Amino acid sequence: MSSGEILTRRDGDIATVTLNAKERLNALNLPMWQQLQATIHELDEDDSVRCIVLRGAGEKAFAAGADIAEFERERFDIDSATAYGAAMHGLLAALNECRHPIVAMIHGACVGGGLEIAAVCDMRICGQSSRFGVPVKNLGLVVAYSEMRGLVDLVGPAVALEIVLEGRVFGAAEAYDKGLVNRVVPDDEVEDEALATAQRIADGAPLVARWHKKFVRRLMDPRPLTAAEDAESFACFGTEDFQIGYRAFLDKAKPKFKGR
Repeated sequence: MSSGEILTRRDGDIATVTLNAKERLNALNLPMWQQLQATIHELDEDDSVRCIVLRGAGEKAFAAGADIAEFERERFDIDSATAYGAAMHGLLAALNECRHPIVAMIHGACVGGGLEIAAVCDMRICGQSSRFGVPVKNLGLVVAYSEMRGLVDLVGPAVALEIVLEGRVFGAAEAYDKGLVNRVVPDDEVEDEALATAQRIADGAPLVARWHKKFVRRLMDPRPLTAAEDAESFACFGTEDFQIGYRAFLDKAKPKFKGR
């Protein structure tokens, strides 16, 4: 069995989750897909979390996708691939539906399933030498609906098709131009910038961050908003954090939000 694990570290209200399989560029085996999903669910339920940073171990890769070496055991026919896909899709759904903002800290390679994971994070910060792509056409594999959704939502159908049809691996500047990443920084500044971004998020009102995530997801749905959904836009005015925030603004002080 290939090695690999998911590590979690807490620094106050920021949780850093690490894909730890450096010897295979942080490619995820089946237990890692499952463990990462469980980790995200656990953090999602924790009201003390204000931001999650997701990264790969080391500086050579965010994630090289699924671990192809285990396909002979775990993903070798339609039935086994369907079961394996359930683990992948469960994780992607957990990331997409997590209440807390998630920042992807991207060093090096972010390809295949790694790019699918990054695409459903809320922000992506990478280094100048980072590389991106989904070259599964060379394996005779299809990107399933649940795996494709985040990519299409992020960059649109034309760019998503370009990425999967050509299967090219391309650099950070092109990834930025395509809208795959929010920010490109020097390689040695990726960690500092990602953590600073997470801190800026965590310094804000956590209920507001969760509402904003919810609103953006809902606006991707073409159905008209209900009256109840539209009314939720004003629920923030009934929170203690609103009182804290606007009084701090008037007092020219930094607000200390409580999340209620």
